[in-house]
Amino acid sequence: MERVVFITGGSSGYGKAMAKKFVASGDTVIIAARNEAKLMAAKEEVGAAEALVMDVTSVADWEKAYALVAEKYGKIDVLVNNAGSGVAIKEVVDQSIEDIDWCIKLNLNSVIYGCRQFAPMMKKQKAGTIINISTVCARQCWPAWSIYAAAKAGVLNFSKGLYTELQPDNIRVTCVIPAAASTGFQAGSGIGEVDNILSVDDIADTVLYVANLPARAVVEDVTVWGIDQVVNPL
Repeated sequence: MERVVFITGGSSGYGKAMAKKFVASGDTVIIAARNEAKLMAAKEEVGAAEALVMDVTSVADWEKAYALVAEKYGKIDVLVNNAGSGVAIKEVVDQSIEDIDWCIKLNLNSVIYGCRQFAPMMKKQKAGTIINISTVCARQCWPAWSIYAAAKAGVLNFSKGLYTELQPDNIRVTCVIPAAASTGFQAGSGIGEVDNILSVDDIADTVLYVANLPARAVVEDVTVWGIDQVVNPL
């Protein structure tokens, strides 16, 4: 039976690439994002079954997402919390309180909201896979990335804690940790685009691999570096 897969941030970057891979695997894919025009274009491009306009920082929007999945499909097999943004890559002293709060809400709170919403359905099913997307900033430190790093480190450790809670119900929780990749993220965060060798497809392939493991196996976390990115010390 084909899986029902829900992916946030599905209109571009990693999310759109993931959606394309899951659709190619024969899964029913629901993508969600804020920008309706981009989302609908992505739906047509990748062949997703549903496209849901939602703000992942809104609990009410997560409730609407749950209602759609429950009423139309009655189950969820894979939840990918991919949506996020650097918001403002600046030193802490140069960030507004609004930017700080938004960065944490978008990158960490949204992941918690999504897991809290769909975990009960997975517990009832006694099965499911949750994949939360973090970043190497969760483990490495660079100037001006402190707030974003704090939020994404929270995603990593939240994922570990959540797995201990859901493991008794055969639910897998994995944190995928990408290095710098050519996604448009840098330009969107106001720091200029960088041409990285690591591609969105590399991360999408990793997510698909994690989801396709036998139910008896779980990946705690996995870091994917581009071979061209040098970090010393690692």
